[in-house]
Amino acid sequence: MSAEFLPGNRLTLLNSGREYFPALLAALAEAREEIYLESYIFADDPVGHEVASALCAAARRGVTVNVTVDGFGARNFAEDFRPRLAEAGVRSLFYRPEISRFHFQRHRLRRLHRKLVVIDGRIAFVGGINIVDDNNAPADMCPRYDYAVRVEGPVLSQIHHAARRMWEIVTWVNFKRRFRLTPIVHPCCEPAGEQQAAFLIRDNIRHRNDILHAYLSAIGSAREEILIANAYFLPGIRFARALYAAARRGVRITILLQGKTDHPLMRYAAQTLYAAGLKAGMRIFEYETSFLHAKVAVIDSEWATVGSSNIDPFSLLLAKEANLIVRDTVFAGELRASLHDAMRADSREMLPEDIARLPWHSRFLRWLSYGLVRLLVGLAGYGDRHWRNKEGVSPEPPER
Repeated sequence: MSAEFLPGNRLTLLNSGREYFPALLAALAEAREEIYLESYIFADDPVGHEVASALCAAARRGVTVNVTVDGFGARNFAEDFRPRLAEAGVRSLFYRPEISRFHFQRHRLRRLHRKLVVIDGRIAFVGGINIVDDNNAPADMCPRYDYAVRVEGPVLSQIHHAARRMWEIVTWVNFKRRFRLTPIVHPCCEPAGEQQAAFLIRDNIRHRNDILHAYLSAIGSAREEILIANAYFLPGIRFARALYAAARRGVRITILLQGKTDHPLMRYAAQTLYAAGLKAGMRIFEYETSFLHAKVAVIDSEWATVGSSNIDPFSLLLAKEANLIVRDTVFAGELRASLHDAMRADSREMLPEDIARLPWHSRFLRWLSYGLVRLLVGLAGYGDRHWRNKEGVSPEPPER
């Protein structure tokens, strides 16, 4: 399904938790009728408790508050927050509750990875920021680096529908009965600005490839520049081919990835692709001052996306994701400038000699990580179809 761009929106780019949480808390404090909140993580930390307090306060003044968290990413939510929220009147649900941590099943890789808040049908927040303190990092690191967008305008109709639909589905799965929400508010879709935007989700039914196709269409139309910042970057066959085709026609391609991570498997797997990308003329940077958690891109300074979807098989093939797609030179220019600041001040550019200097055991570790990720994707039933071409090889050979 192609993106349906709606004009008349007002979009505010929020850089990391230092800008996101004050904006979110202010909007929650003004809620009068209805709140939907979805998060992969809802952490037992100062930010988590501050957001929980705001949700409880809203429920006590008569707001209908619906919270959905992932059963793996927020597996301690029931102990840390649920009794307190329930006492205040907040309704909460788990998406795929984690029954056992010691048994692998394919469905365990299918997670609710969306970070989404809709308030009174008039304001929404879309992005990659979980309910977690950005300062929850080692002492020698800066706060986590990520983005979200505050949204007002006609695109709220798409976001509000997605949030209500998720609540209905998870309610049915948890209680084994159909549960339709009585309409409380209708989204405020009056023009609030001059920016065009579309809201896309990824699920396993009607919207399996919507976010992927939006990326592919934008990359295929790129003429000058592609700038991608992504926490977990391990593109499949179609995404990789689109990037290499853009590079061959002279498009400048810059990719900002993690230099430090608390999930080394995905970082090492991604590094196997560096050599081929550098050979094709791409520039690759690693963000080094903190954990990079962003999932954003800017193409030709007019198309941009901010959301929850990584460019890896777990996001693009398995998880439930949500991205805002924007066609606006001002918004794209602001995001582009922010990313260039991060690359200039806080990142290191990877060069071919850096790859060549890696010792054999480091190369082997990265290749082993790549193989393990492919194995996990294969166990989920998605390996060969999306990760290989007809000859059974990757579009470009990974660095070994």
